[in-house]
Amino acid sequence: MSHIVHRNLLKDPPIAVSGQGIWLRDSTGHDVIDGSGGAAVACLGHGHPHVVSAMKAQIDRLCYAHTALFSAGSAEKLAEVLVGHKPGGLTHAYFVSSGSEGMEAALKIARQYFLEAGEPQRTRFIARRQSYHGNTLGALAASGNIARRAPYAPILSDAFSHVSACFAYRDRRVDESDADYVARLAAELEAEFQRLGPRNVIAFCAETVVGATLGCATALPGYFQAMRAVCDRHGALLILDEVMSGMGRTGTLHAWEQEGVSPDIQVIAKGLGGGYQPIGGILVHGRVVETLKRGTGTFKHGHTYQAHPVACAAALAVQEVIAEENLLANTRAMGALLERGLVERLGNHRHVGDIRGRGLFWAVEFVQDRASKATFDPALAINERIKHAAFAHGLACYPMGGTIDGKHGDHVILSPPYIVTARDVEMIVERFGTAVDEVFANLPGAF
Repeated sequence: MSHIVHRNLLKDPPIAVSGQGIWLRDSTGHDVIDGSGGAAVACLGHGHPHVVSAMKAQIDRLCYAHTALFSAGSAEKLAEVLVGHKPGGLTHAYFVSSGSEGMEAALKIARQYFLEAGEPQRTRFIARRQSYHGNTLGALAASGNIARRAPYAPILSDAFSHVSACFAYRDRRVDESDADYVARLAAELEAEFQRLGPRNVIAFCAETVVGATLGCATALPGYFQAMRAVCDRHGALLILDEVMSGMGRTGTLHAWEQEGVSPDIQVIAKGLGGGYQPIGGILVHGRVVETLKRGTGTFKHGHTYQAHPVACAAALAVQEVIAEENLLANTRAMGALLERGLVERLGNHRHVGDIRGRGLFWAVEFVQDRASKATFDPALAINERIKHAAFAHGLACYPMGGTIDGKHGDHVILSPPYIVTARDVEMIVERFGTAVDEVFANLPGAF
């Protein structure tokens, strides 16, 4: 047995030995399509020569310098590429080593903003149920993922409360229009502001497209504009978590570009560096930074490896490739092809309840009964069965259980690299469909 604390301590995972393009190979010689980019991370696939070359060049020049003393050219250039043109009023970047660290930074800079602005009574955050913002204690407290919170609930901060997600497939009533449902959610957020005291709330936090917890759940038109209006009415900030959905994953560099709003703070990670190095961060609105400048002139937060020169060089190269190879357009085109393929292959499957997503970020939710949307017994672990069947057929996907309430519900995410071709998409759909058919054909009981 391995001496690593693996995710499953009862069984060692296969050893990955090489990766090229959309393919991974393990130590037994088994080749697998990286159909989920790991956890929606490997946006350029594996071994892209431009990124590898940029990393090697940076290592030859400088591997590390502490940010209390120095900045690094790669970090400065990356920030210029991301916010030099002030998208949505975002003017500054802060780079860390993961999405969880990014969320922690977002929560802290939001709190400090109100301290500097003379509103120290603002101590509360509102987020959404069945959401996920990270695994560190602050980020987990913000999260509404019941299953992941449960073991640590006694040590999580009570500064966070949660309202409903925008999840039309299950939560919109049959007598509601899209507009009616959005209005109900806006009223729920307003009621939570009033319960907490409107001037006590720091921010509303939400994933622009909900990632692993709900499975690529997009908001209805007008939803984020309605949430923004509630925040603006009470002077609170809007924090959008785009760790999974941002940096091109949904077909635009920022997922919020498709929602008619921009955030005060945006959290980014996975598609930022594409897995070539650990990197995450926040993009911050100019008014937030200017308030800190006029106050203490510092951000009272820091990490040893923040703005790491090699990580920033890798991320800069990833962003250069996305732009130079026109991969946002490919993400939109191949995403439409993936959607069409999944609908054609599985849209009428008796156990497929919903196929949802945007860009190259898609999920299939599995149900026992399509009409009632009844879920399977969690003990059957449908999502895990599909993962293992797909892997055997040469496809890596991203399974999750607890879609509905942290315990019930199964979905599987497909989020392949932005470099996929039409033939790649065809293979992904083919192998995934085969795995689904195989699982339900061999499931215990009369299914």
